[in-house]
Parts: sequence; structure tokens; C-alpha cells
Amino acid sequence: MVWVGFGKAPGDPDFITLRDAFLAYYAERLCVDTRFFDGIDGFISTIESRGIAWGIVTNKATRYTTPIVQTLGLHQRTTCIVSGDTTPHAKPHPAPLLHAAELLSVEPPNCWYIGDDERDIQAARAAGMPGIVADWGYLGGTDPAHWQADARAASPAALLAMVESTLKSSA
Repeated sequence: MVWVGFGKAPGDPDFITLRDAFLAYYAERLCVDTRFFDGIDGFISTIESRGIAWGIVTNKATRYTTPIVQTLGLHQRTTCIVSGDTTPHAKPHPAPLLHAAELLSVEPPNCWYIGDDERDIQAARAAGMPGIVADWGYLGGTDPAHWQADARAASPAALLAMVESTLKSSA
């Protein structure tokens, strides 16, 4: 974010000062406008009603993840929460996804990792999980067509259709 906002990268003399100021402001306003993307709450409710275990894997540090998850009421709904500092490595390393799969008691090939950044798809591939691009998300500023994802979902409803199609074909 410091690079996007100020054009400063680690190693630049101003980077640490700008990063720390950004993180302080971010922490103050973390949940002010935080809300689900349209259709996500319904998607989660539907997969929960079908008994599908799900979790959250983010590169956000726990100190930022926890208030967001609590504000959205997800801490009581999800089976696991893996933050950027939960394992020794953050995405695109597979460790966070493999840890989540273990907490979910699901073998990695049977997990779908849904993300909106190229590092999400890289982590999924490295973990042996299908990686699905959430085309309604942040998208990291690069073209998802080049991420080598297993699938792309244009909306939470399209993602739900993928889930339901998979459930029908495995029944």
C-alpha cells in the first residue's frame, strides 16, 4: 500500500515512517466502512447450510484480522482463521493454506482456495489446492487471466453455482 500510495518500497529512506503512519491510520479506521461484498453473506449462509467447512486465510496480521472478523460476525461462523503471522510464512507460500486445511480436517486437494490476488492463486497451486479467482475482489492490479487459476467466478452467485455443480457431480 505504501508503494501504491507513495511510490516508496522497502529500502527507501521514507518507507518505514510512511508504513508506520499508514498502519496506525489503518488500525484506527479498520472497521469503519468494512462490509461484505454483495452476495457474500448469502454465499456463506448457503455453504454453511450444506455442511461445508470453510475458513479464512489472509496475509493481514492477527491484530488487524481479528477486529474485522469480529465486526463481520465471522468469528462464530468460520472453522478456522489463519492470519499472515499465524505461520512462519505468508502467501504465496503454501504454509497458511496447508495449516487451514489441517484445521478444517480436509485434504488440500479437496479444498478450494478463493482469492482476489495473484499470490492467492500461487499459494493454492503450491498447496495442491484448486485456486479460484474472485473476480469481484481487489484483484491486485494485474490481469487475473494470467494467474493460472483453475477457475474464475464473476460473482458470489457464480461461485455458489460452481460449488453446487461440484456437489451434484460427486453425489
